[in-house]
Amino acid sequence: MMEQRHSVTVGSITLPNPVMTASGTAGHGTELAGYFDLEELGAVVVKSLSVEPWPGNPSPRVHGTSSGMINSVGLQNPGIESWIEDDLPALLSHGARVVVSIWGRSIDEYREAATRLAGVEGITAVEVNVSCPNLESRGDMFAHDPNSCEAAISASLISGLPTWAKLSPNVTDIVSIAKAAMGAGAEALTLTNTLFGMVINPQTLRPVLGNGGGGLSGPSIRPVAVRAVYDVYQSLGPVPIIGVGGITKAEHAVEFLAAGASAVQVGSAHFADPKASLRVLRGLQKWCRKHEITSLRSIIGAAHES
Repeated sequence: MMEQRHSVTVGSITLPNPVMTASGTAGHGTELAGYFDLEELGAVVVKSLSVEPWPGNPSPRVHGTSSGMINSVGLQNPGIESWIEDDLPALLSHGARVVVSIWGRSIDEYREAATRLAGVEGITAVEVNVSCPNLESRGDMFAHDPNSCEAAISASLISGLPTWAKLSPNVTDIVSIAKAAMGAGAEALTLTNTLFGMVINPQTLRPVLGNGGGGLSGPSIRPVAVRAVYDVYQSLGPVPIIGVGGITKAEHAVEFLAAGASAVQVGSAHFADPKASLRVLRGLQKWCRKHEITSLRSIIGAAHES
């Protein structure tokens, strides 16, 4: 029988396979453990955490679209200290490799969030969600400016853990932002977060979401995310990239890998099927057998080959 090697390397980390959950779609802890063994995934990326508890946005927060969903949850979370005490132990008891997503409204908040994670046992990596308003720059997102992005990543390195930068697709030149993040010390790039969007109720003539606009995710954004991965890989070379955006089956993961991603994250698909990430992993293994691929690393960046 053909031997398959599904392990992948993301920066300094080797994962047993390339499939992870995407932040914000699998809860803060073991919410998906009732559906499958969390240890089977490459990693579990938890919902973004801030230094202090955060209530999030007013409801309604989530609305289905023709090909995905739009949300304005507003980064609700219990705060890092509470998460470390209440959620991390359960994740580790299930054998999960844990990636912690952090966010802040200022450089100091990113630094403090990362500081709280320093020395905490059992954390595989920190994913810095820079798609947040920068209160020190009139509310512009850190991910929308190379200098702000660089500063947020640099401040987050204080955790001492492998650090990934999760970037926004809502920019005209994502390559310059990616270059700044890597230059600041990020080991990997997560591409991408949600697209800006809005849905208006034709009966009330008002936005459907309680906060007005929100972030569009799901299959409709996949071509945008694949293009972001392709462009960054083509411009910066074989940098570690985690592709995310609209993955619902194995072939979608293959798209991201071929574009240059070393690993992928499954997100909104979990809302329709809590086993989505495991299903994608199983499908990817089957795809490899069918195409006689013995190592997933062999297809990373294949779309760039002449």
